Amino acid sequence: NKPIRFTVKMSGKLSILFAFFYLYSIGIVKTENTNVPSTATENDNTCALPDQYTSLVQSLQECANALKHCHKSQCIQPCPLPSSCKEIKENCPDSPSGYYHIGGKKPSYIYCNMEELCGSNEGWTRVAYLDMSDQSEECPTGFRLLESNGVRACGRADSSVGSCQSVQFPSNGISYSQVCGRVVGYQYASTDAVYPGRYENEIYGSVIDTSHTSIDSYYVDGISLTHGSPRQHVWTFMTGLREDFNQHDGRYQCPCSVGSKQLPSVQSFIGNDYFCESGCSENWQHILYFSDPLWDGKQCGSLEQECCQASGLPWFHKVLSSTTTDYIELRVCADQGTNDEDVPVEKFE
Repeated sequence: NKPIRFTVKMSGKLSILFAFFYLYSIGIVKTENTNVPSTATENDNTCALPDQYTSLVQSLQECANALKHCHKSQCIQPCPLPSSCKEIKENCPDSPSGYYHIGGKKPSYIYCNMEELCGSNEGWTRVAYLDMSDQSEECPTGFRLLESNGVRACGRADSSVGSCQSVQFPSNGISYSQVCGRVVGYQYASTDAVYPGRYENEIYGSVIDTSHTSIDSYYVDGISLTHGSPRQHVWTFMTGLREDFNQHDGRYQCPCSVGSKQLPSVQSFIGNDYFCESGCSENWQHILYFSDPLWDGKQCGSLEQECCQASGLPWFHKVLSSTTTDYIELRVCADQGTNDEDVPVEKFE
């Protein structure tokens, strides 16, 4: 009935296995029963354990049970790590969301969302995550931090002309055919979604700037999400000028906004795979509209009700044309300098 103490100076699975077999050899664990009692009698072949150690012993028992699935001829080498969250979910349907050790080009601990998401509960593998509301978080390399009234967001590096700021997220060799996610950003100053002109009061559509025809350029005031090289479109997050008034005949409004002229101008590579929202409800100013987070389906102006009823909001869901292991790329873009417009991002997943 005395506490048992031991020290093992090993690492990884070997120390866990050694600990288990040590416990088994002195009779603490019954291999035929995973329920380890916290008390014992003279006839028991278990030693009394303090309650706080019971869960540890049970975990070691589960580890040993899992090893039984390895054929004896294979157990000289470690059992292979799961290749994705989906594989874990298939083998263990009751697995909770959390971090798991996933194999691949560089085995690492990856967050798995095991709940229903985007219409599927087969196990989603997280490849990218940022939450700037966490004060310890920093913007990705090259991005500029914008702060206003407690809101922290990551925008483009200072520029006097149109540009995109990019960050890439490797898939770690995991094959995928669907992408599900969400992005939260904010409007800064005079964003105008996918307006294709040159701001010279031309008849709408008579002038098409070449920067708006290529997925590799700053084709949107907003966020561009693509995969691989050459870039293939996943989703676009647009930001219009105003949410309640068609300024300049509606040419700067979201394509889904009432009275907008932009719908015919939406690039063919985007199609219907976009969300659009504005944060400004007055004459625009050179400020960050921190009170209205974008692409969340909330605080929508009178002209943007249809925009804010887009299917799935705040989550987007894209089924790709084929399976791939491409990296995912997120770009913050705008077709004017950072003093005139920007769409800094606060969160993405």
